Amino acid sequence: MKDTPLRQIRSFVLRSGRTTEAQRKALMELMPRFGLDFSERRVDIETVFGRTARKVLDIGFGDGEALLTEAVNNPGVDYLGVEVHEPGIGHLLLLLEQAGLTNVRIVQRDVVEVLGSMLPDACLDGVNVYFPDPWPKKRHHKRRLVQPVVASEFARVIKAGGTLHLATDWENYAERMKQVIVDTGAFAEVPAEGITAEAALVRPPTKFERRGQRLGHSVWDLIYERIAT
Repeated sequence: MKDTPLRQIRSFVLRSGRTTEAQRKALMELMPRFGLDFSERRVDIETVFGRTARKVLDIGFGDGEALLTEAVNNPGVDYLGVEVHEPGIGHLLLLLEQAGLTNVRIVQRDVVEVLGSMLPDACLDGVNVYFPDPWPKKRHHKRRLVQPVVASEFARVIKAGGTLHLATDWENYAERMKQVIVDTGAFAEVPAEGITAEAALVRPPTKFERRGQRLGHSVWDLIYERIAT
């Protein structure tokens, strides 16, 4: 398959999910505190958080509960969450306020644009992509997020020794992601014992994962280390 230009990939559909009154209020009142405006220019991530710490990009956090759990469990890590759906963003904002967290920032934007415009080279210690839309029909595979051009961006923004964590409950998407990441030549697979030994790599369950499990789906966790090239 010919590589798709980064700017043309659209891996999501904006659905008209119901935003509650509390979520709408959170978007108005809390987004100025926890949000980060999209920029066409590279952003200094350390300046955004005001400290030197590990930085992780969380792509498509859904209702935000898994991201919140990671942020609570790893206070020494700063998380940049990117999502487009307002109900999920509003829900996460409420959770962040309740938990009193300061190590999460949110960008409401297509992550393809965030990767292409905002993030400098080697600025991240990790990227998490948990249960991206599998686009199961073959004619829609070109809309999947994890494609060669996006994998190249992952390699660009993750520093040597950093991690890329992918999770899906669609086997053929898992196989495709493996091939795409290996083909970059920039990542080495992390063995299972390496995952359990590193607390920050232990992934909390997500809403989409639980839904898939109710349908009898298996789950594939793919974790890679960025190698020096």
